[in-house]
Amino acid sequence: MAKKKKTIELSNENLTFILERTSYKILRFNTQKMTLEVTITEEDGSKKQMKDFPFAHLPKEMKKKIKPN
Repeated sequence: MAKKKKTIELSNENLTFILERTSYKILRFNTQKMTLEVTITEEDGSKKQMKDFPFAHLPKEMKKKIKPN
């Protein structure tokens, strides 16, 4: 049987990035689905929601910090 890949907790590293005037804070990285669980904060400071964000759409400098391999 194949081993299950785990979820990596990243909330203590305070990784954030900005796309289109929206700030994203990375909480967890699911290596099985290659998605990130992020919280979204609008430009005015209001928190919008938590959602899954595809790893492939992450900015290059953030991919280097996470290194899924």
